[in-house]
Amino acid sequence: MTLYLKNVFNDAGNFTQFALRFFRELFKPAFQWREFGRQCYAIGFKTLPLITITGFIMGLVLTIQSRPTLLKFGAESWLPSMVSLSLIREIAPVVTALICAGKIASGIGAELGSMKVTEQIDAMEVSAINPYKYLVVTRILATTLMVPLLVIYADFIGVYGGYFGFNIHGSMTLFRYFSDVLEHLEFLDLMPAFIKTFFFGFFIGLIGSYKGFNASNGTASVGIAANEAVVLASLSVFIIDMLAVQLTDLFF
Repeated sequence: MTLYLKNVFNDAGNFTQFALRFFRELFKPAFQWREFGRQCYAIGFKTLPLITITGFIMGLVLTIQSRPTLLKFGAESWLPSMVSLSLIREIAPVVTALICAGKIASGIGAELGSMKVTEQIDAMEVSAINPYKYLVVTRILATTLMVPLLVIYADFIGVYGGYFGFNIHGSMTLFRYFSDVLEHLEFLDLMPAFIKTFFFGFFIGLIGSYKGFNASNGTASVGIAANEAVVLASLSVFIIDMLAVQLTDLFF
């Protein structure tokens, strides 16, 4: 038990140092713009099909499942606003972040882990290239930027899916549906949900990079690094979401 706790605190300390190094390296000159752009393309554009399907299904299913309950109270007209608020405030950010945690964190962990065990990172250091700045900073910045954009896209697709779900048993034009949605949205519905997505993206990239960058003990550690990255990134999404909800409720 003592050894386990020692390892936990030691790992937490190493993770903190790894995170602090990111902020030190971020403002040093010679930023890797090409690698940053490549990571934004890999993380953002290549994830769009998955986010599109998931977002549409979220809106469609939530509308179909919520309709009978609202119908009992004669509140069917509230369905567009209820679905959009549920999606924008909570469901779309968390589900999108979990998808990114599974796809992106594992990919970063496996990629950097394989580079670590095959000594490619050591070769970069020998070649006077800063591997942390080239490999880690660009990936963390890319996830921090792309996850919020993917969440905004998932919000729109989810609301559009809700429109299709509403018209299965009802009839409403697309313009009227979106007008009803926008009429009930407020600033406090959008900003807290949007701000927390930056933290989702930051920790997804940070955890994936940390696990991959510190992989060791041969090729078996690559799979372990990818698995741990997914688990910890998913857990961090729920913890950040809980803290964000508490802070929003406290101050607003």
